[in-house]
Amino acid sequence: MKYIKEYKEGDRVFDIYLCKHKQSAVTKNGKAYENVILQDKTATIDAKIWDPNNPGIGDFDTLDYIEVYGEVTSFQSSLQVNVKRIRKCQEGEYEPADYLPVSSKDIGEMFQELLRIIGSIGNPYYKKLLEAFFVKDAEFAKTFKASSAAKRIHHGFVGGLLEHTLGVVKLCEYLCGAYPILKRDLLLTAAIFHDVGKVREISLFPENDYTDDGQLLGHIVIGSQMVAERAAGIDGFPHRLLTQLQHCILAHQGKLEFGAPKTPALMEALALYHADDMDAKLETFKEILENAGEGNGDWLGYNRLFESNLRATKME
Repeated sequence: MKYIKEYKEGDRVFDIYLCKHKQSAVTKNGKAYENVILQDKTATIDAKIWDPNNPGIGDFDTLDYIEVYGEVTSFQSSLQVNVKRIRKCQEGEYEPADYLPVSSKDIGEMFQELLRIIGSIGNPYYKKLLEAFFVKDAEFAKTFKASSAAKRIHHGFVGGLLEHTLGVVKLCEYLCGAYPILKRDLLLTAAIFHDVGKVREISLFPENDYTDDGQLLGHIVIGSQMVAERAAGIDGFPHRLLTQLQHCILAHQGKLEFGAPKTPALMEALALYHADDMDAKLETFKEILENAGEGNGDWLGYNRLFESNLRATKME
């Protein structure tokens, strides 16, 4: 199997891929065509079916595994597949693991590291709350480990939510050492919970798309609600501890224009915002570099997220 990440302009395509998305469209001249997103474990790529009535285009739908014949072309500096033929595949013709992007890090080891950090929390209420999710709720833990942190932008792979959460927690751990005024138990608990709502905001792979709750509420509100619901089941959980934790969750995106319901009013919320932003941005940059591949030059082009023409670092 040739993976999507390996393709270059001019390559012939003749392999099986997951149809991540399918949508009918019309050109400016009124000609019908179909937009398709193909996926394997290395990447996704846009594909166009310019002649959907071609008898070589078999019936298929989103999340079907399809055998694709076509050619890799370039449009506005991005690769896409010009599809000539498609055949829907049957079970046994493909290995699902080849089509799900997975963290390059060991998911089991990351989760054990997260549990060790939970075990280091001194505040009994925060510790009980964390254990209610990650220790005592096996179904939640399974979902958390399988979830992605995003649909596209960063950590958009199986284990991505765990990898991102652990990355943010480690940055917050460092900040606690550098700034002892920070309340470690609050900051680390908030870091572990900051994106917990994504287990309900985004469906699991292979779909990995926004749920109704995700579209209507978003992971920040969902996460705050989840924490409050579990805290209500812990006898005597102090209201002040809960509201401070919820504030950190609600403010972790820093600014209202970034989707945060609140801006940071606690030092721990401010620290969490910057740790979350750093981990997400550096992972995004890393993924851009990895997807650029070889032979594309040092300069990678203008990126709207970073508002800059990005360049790969070169050491003399």
